[in-house]
Amino acid sequence: MSPKLLAAQNLELAVPGTYQAGSPVIRIASFPRTIAVIASKQRPRKIELLGDDGIAYAFLLKGHEDLRQDERVMQLFGLVNSLLSLEQETARSNLAIQRYSVVPLSSESGLIGWVPNCDTLHSLVQSYRTARSIPLKVEVQLTEKMAGLCYESLPLLRKVEVFEHALNHTTGKDLAQVLWLHSGSAERWLERRTNFGRSLALMSMVGYILGLGDRHLSNLMLDKFSGEVLHIDFGDCFEVAIQREKFPETVPFRLTRMLVKAMGVSGTEGNYRCTCEATMGALRRHKGSLMAMLEAFLHDPLINWRLARPAEERASSAQTSAAVSAIPKPIADSRHAVPVRFDRSVGSVLEPPKRFESSKPAVEDSEERQLHAQAITVVRRVKSKLLGTDFGTLSCTDGPLDVPTQIELLIGEAQSHFNLCQLYVGWNPFW
Repeated sequence: MSPKLLAAQNLELAVPGTYQAGSPVIRIASFPRTIAVIASKQRPRKIELLGDDGIAYAFLLKGHEDLRQDERVMQLFGLVNSLLSLEQETARSNLAIQRYSVVPLSSESGLIGWVPNCDTLHSLVQSYRTARSIPLKVEVQLTEKMAGLCYESLPLLRKVEVFEHALNHTTGKDLAQVLWLHSGSAERWLERRTNFGRSLALMSMVGYILGLGDRHLSNLMLDKFSGEVLHIDFGDCFEVAIQREKFPETVPFRLTRMLVKAMGVSGTEGNYRCTCEATMGALRRHKGSLMAMLEAFLHDPLINWRLARPAEERASSAQTSAAVSAIPKPIADSRHAVPVRFDRSVGSVLEPPKRFESSKPAVEDSEERQLHAQAITVVRRVKSKLLGTDFGTLSCTDGPLDVPTQIELLIGEAQSHFNLCQLYVGWNPFW
């Protein structure tokens, strides 16, 4: 594909993601003759770079995707790891988010560090079911058998009934069995199960604060050796998934029955809940540092935050200049609000901006003001989570919620069948 790249030898460039200030620079020695094309929608390439230290570094080369937001999220995770290391309870458990290098090359391409010895949870469940001749979509088949092809159009209560019917006729122990069968001994299984629960709880809390969505099982990976959960694809942050017009997400984080059963007999009442409370407590105590980074994060002009307005609003602003001088509608407009989760009001979005003379085109100026308004809305929303006022009137009646109460409410939302049955099938709410 690129003879010039193949001929490049002993470059001055550092291997992406390896540079550390004060440490020896690992430079690119050569490029391989071949790359592997992965059979997914965007056809990403797996490529290896040989460093001058003799080690081959693997990367995923992705196109048609902006990785700059993923890079900022990894920086945020680095801050979270530093904060957790300062707390006695979390440091004792060695709680830390597993990170990987993200190197944006342009607004539409970039390199992602290849994490070895990891499989997606979807592929693990698929392999388990295939080996035992269990249909991969057995739960979907049960819903279609009971409700036909009109499941998505059913009333909510009827949808809950069909959803629970599918759950009652399947075990949901696939992931628990995978953890057991891939462990060499009972001691190893217990260690991996503990790591699984703790890492899941840690990312549940951090993902909730970040507003991370799109947590289907192809975006969650399992480390074969440690049993820790690794999250990938951070394109949907700051509750963007809640704003979708079609199949908006209604859960704060993924806590479906397969994940709960994989944590053992205690379920969410053991290591999971303890880790959630310890993590949220640490994040609350260091909320100043988190908010400082997030505010810079949100106002970064290089990032496309995908805080998009509804389609009809975009069309009207492009067609008429009358809408320009009006203050844009907030992201939490009641027309697009999601029942249950987005009822949590954090107050008005913005005070009307001061009028000023600008040489920018009117439509462009309106776009900029709206993005600024949405950024402030997101900052307020994140702050409410860190203060314990994220449940609206419930948390404001007697002051902010304490950490255990907040965790109890979040776990209840994440496991609610009313919430799960509304998610799109590809999210695999049955799993």
